[in-house]
Amino acid sequence: MVFWAGAAGAVLFVLVFLVDGGTRPNYSPVRHPVSALALGRRGWVQTANFIVSGAAITVGALGMVFEGSSILMGVVLTIFGLALVASGVFRMDPMLGYPPGAPAGIPKDNSLQHRLHDHAGAVVFLSLPLAAAIGAFALPATPWRIISGCLAAALFLGFGRFGKAWEDVSPRLGLIQRAVIVPGWGSLAVLFTALALGTI
Repeated sequence: MVFWAGAAGAVLFVLVFLVDGGTRPNYSPVRHPVSALALGRRGWVQTANFIVSGAAITVGALGMVFEGSSILMGVVLTIFGLALVASGVFRMDPMLGYPPGAPAGIPKDNSLQHRLHDHAGAVVFLSLPLAAAIGAFALPATPWRIISGCLAAALFLGFGRFGKAWEDVSPRLGLIQRAVIVPGWGSLAVLFTALALGTI
């Protein structure tokens, strides 16, 4: 049951930010990061998404720890889930023109809440590829190990590309982030589903 919770959390996170981001006035999924959805009058939706999805993923990851599927991988994914929760507790500052009236760029001076959000995000973006890298050695079946290793390389490269897009204030910042998050969280949902079905 705990693995189904983890799979549901990963799927829920992606579905919520895709639907909310695609229907929110003045928000551009191409330009704005997912975290910006926690701002404005509808910000509670993404805040809840961070917290609920992160908690569900944490439950699934703890199942890996206590059921012995892969203890180290489970520990890293637990950290990933908790960092998602922290990303919801601490919001980013208004910037990149969202919400309307926010600075057009990325201000140099940020609030403590924003800095804590950034730290939580860094943990999220590093822990998922790290968990995949561990899976390349820890998962029992060779196909899973190969897929996990390839995923780790792709995620490390993708998150690095997102970091560069952030530094450059790329107009495609949100699109680049989504191109990494969707397959990353999707692979996590597949992993938890396989564990729930007992195929790993």
